[in-house]
Parts: sequence; structure tokens; C-alpha cells
Amino acid sequence: MSDTPGSEPSGIAALRIRLEADLGGAARAWLDQATAEAAAHGARPEGPDRAPAPTWELRFAEAGRRCGPEHADAARVLLLHAANATPTTLARVYAQGTAVERRAVLHGLPHLVAGPEALPLVEDALRTNDTRLVAAAVGPYAAAHLAPHDWRHAVLKCLFTGVPVEAVADLPRRADGDAELARMLGDYASERTAAGRAVPGDLQRVLSLTAPDSPSGPAAPQAPSGPPTGE
Repeated sequence: MSDTPGSEPSGIAALRIRLEADLGGAARAWLDQATAEAAAHGARPEGPDRAPAPTWELRFAEAGRRCGPEHADAARVLLLHAANATPTTLARVYAQGTAVERRAVLHGLPHLVAGPEALPLVEDALRTNDTRLVAAAVGPYAAAHLAPHDWRHAVLKCLFTGVPVEAVADLPRRADGDAELARMLGDYASERTAAGRAVPGDLQRVLSLTAPDSPSGPAAPQAPSGPPTGE
């Protein structure tokens, strides 16, 4: 993980610099106030589950309107970081949020959670067919913490839903020499070919990454030939 919870890591600092450079004056002022509110709340213990939502969580919901849809994810990640959001807080914000708000929570995980405590959020996103959530779920946090079996299924989920495999963080390292992933990819390609359906173009790319580095190792199986793109 590139960032350490409780500190001002370079990743978050750089994110804020880029965002502030892109925002207009009113949006920058809103962001300053919202992150200050989040930081003030983050310095206090969390209240009971039924306590009113803190002000910063309301700001989290309005980030798209205040900063524009193209900057909302970044603004929301900054709010989560300023609030020093715990896995409990992240789970609540995720459960109550819209799809785009949930995506921002997923993007914030590598900056906020050092261990696997937030994996249930990743797993929930991977159960959906919302490509925005699937793409966010296979980011750096999943690369660091998903168990091999679950990670392999996450890669297949990208192929099922048409999410480009470029979204899968650390793909070359985790796929390297993974014979089980190669088997699963080959089976999936065979099933699609037998059904007369196109094999996703990204499948062969991932399959090539599973080949062991050792020249004496067995070669990765080849996917059945077929159209290079999805339906």
C-alpha cells in the first residue's frame, strides 16, 4: 500500500494538488471547508450507529454537485482521508451511498485501510454487474489483499462484464505463473467458443501473463481461436 493511515502520504497530497489545480474558486473553497469539517470529526471518537450523520458525510454526498462529476471521486477520497475513516465508517458510507459514492469508497481503500478489514466492500462490488464498481474493486487494495481464489474470480469478472483488464492493479505480478488462472481462462474461452460467442480480446493477454518465467516450465494453454473482441 502506498499510503499510511493517519499520515499525509504523497499519494493523497498529490491528489489534492491536482484537484485544486482543476477546480474553480468556489469549488476549492467548498473543498477546503468540507475537508476541515471531516478532519475535525475524525479527531473525535465515532458515535453510536444511530447518531445523525456527521456533516462531512453530507458533504461526501454533494461532492458531485460541488466539484463536478469528473472530480467527485477525488474530492470524496480526500474527504474520507481527512476524516480518517475507519473500516466501520467506510462500510456505513458504502452501504448508504449511490453507485458513484460507493466507487469513491473503493478508490479510497488503499489510502485508508492497511489490512484486509475492508475486503467485504470489495467482495460486494464484485458481486454486482456495475462496471464502475467492478473496475474500482480490482484496484490496489484488492491486489494487496484478495486471496488467490477470489482474485482469480475478480479477473474473470472483468472479462464477463467487459471491464478492461488495465483496471486490475498489479496484474502482471499476480498472474505470473498462475497455472490455476490459466486453466480457468482456458475453460472460459472454450465455453464461449463452444457456444458460438466471441472470446474477449483481453483474455489472451491475461493468459500470456500466466506463463512461468522459467523457460523449462510448461507453456500457458492457448485460448481457442475466435473473434478478438467481445459481443
